[in-house]
Amino acid sequence: MSTQDRYVSPLSERYASREMQAVFSPDRKFRTWRKLWIALAETEQELGLPITDEQLEELRAHADDINYEDARRREKEVRHDVMSHVYAYGLQCPKAKGIIHLGATSCYVGDNTDVILMRDALEIIRRKLLNVLAKLADFADEYKSLPTLAFTHYQPAQPTTVGKRASLWMNEFLMDLEDLDYVKGSLRLLGSKGTTGSQASFLELFEGDHEKCERLDPMIAEKMGFPGCVPVSGQTYSRKVDTRVLNVLAGIAASATKFSNDIRLLQHMKEIEEPFEKSQIGSSAMAYKRNPMRSERIASLSRYLIADALNPAITSSVQWFERTLDDSANKRLSVPEGFLAADGILDLVANVVDGLVVYPKVIRKHMMAELPFMATENIMMDAVKAGGDRQELHEKIRQLSMQAGRHVKEEGGDNNLLELIAADPTFHMTLEDLERSMDPAKYVGRAPQQVEAYLRDHIRPLLNENRDVLGWTSEISV
Repeated sequence: MSTQDRYVSPLSERYASREMQAVFSPDRKFRTWRKLWIALAETEQELGLPITDEQLEELRAHADDINYEDARRREKEVRHDVMSHVYAYGLQCPKAKGIIHLGATSCYVGDNTDVILMRDALEIIRRKLLNVLAKLADFADEYKSLPTLAFTHYQPAQPTTVGKRASLWMNEFLMDLEDLDYVKGSLRLLGSKGTTGSQASFLELFEGDHEKCERLDPMIAEKMGFPGCVPVSGQTYSRKVDTRVLNVLAGIAASATKFSNDIRLLQHMKEIEEPFEKSQIGSSAMAYKRNPMRSERIASLSRYLIADALNPAITSSVQWFERTLDDSANKRLSVPEGFLAADGILDLVANVVDGLVVYPKVIRKHMMAELPFMATENIMMDAVKAGGDRQELHEKIRQLSMQAGRHVKEEGGDNNLLELIAADPTFHMTLEDLERSMDPAKYVGRAPQQVEAYLRDHIRPLLNENRDVLGWTSEISV
């Protein structure tokens, strides 16, 4: 059916991968519901309830062939999605229909599924983060010794290297990965807590046997591949879980924005450019333009994601007592779309890093226009060694620097500070002496060694531990 006559989310049509969309698809959700119903029935049987092997086999046989049309018809009648799918499953499993969802409330499938899907989605994000780190590591290593102007307050400052700047981008993404691993490792299922979290229905089913009620959740968690369930809850797991997860995604968005903004500024200076295809059009009016549209899209999607992280925080704060339903519609939007946005952002970051174009000659030109100012301290020290007075030389350099600055800004000339210093007899230095000191590599400090140490001690060990997920190349739609 055509979608041209109705709204379709750009996140799915333009930005997010099919893999991430599949995690939050209706089919994945409803298949997970059925897995949870099977896990519940298996556990209840193991704990002594009269559930037969034949009933369980019937449930397993229809775990994946979901009769969606039956569920849709039923939901129109009863206005309840969970009970509609209980009914549809029962049509396929007539022998087992009486024990489907036994003792559970809707949040048993709804909330447990949400946690499972967030875990699976975080695994995709984790894999993409690692690949972004691997690509940035290669870039940083290649350009670890290429001097470039650094900026503080967006004013030229002491030089750094292209690779060292890339290590700053890398380190923020590494922090995001560490946050992701912590939050992902803390995820627990809701389990089977009942309508207010008291497990009253299960205590009734197990005829007052508290020990069996205590065993129920750990057994279900193990079947679903989790280390456990939340220790206490109302009807739902705490919505702070969603807040923590979305905050991880918002952190990734912040790191990506920092990266993309730097690329946009560097592309303006013609020092580094994002990839630009042979037939790509930069502007409908100005045919010569090479706009940093992918970096701009990273910033745009990241802004949406950072704002989206407010949704679960606000939702968490206004949950009343053991459960209200004002979370449901919001969660259906904010959590999946947060993941789709993060997925699209990382695809773009990987694509940009993969195709970064560096222009060393332009970088050096900009460096040499400012380097005489940066080198004044070294020049002053050399003049002191030759017998000059440090205080007198400092004042002379201050005056000559102001004069050179006026020559550049007011007259549009080149930086002539070296010529001015060479012409001043106070310094006892020729222009040739001064020009020999203008090697940018002398002014980058330990930047190359810092990159080497950072890669060796922090990044390469991590990548080696996760080598099985590396080698991914992102694909972007537009």
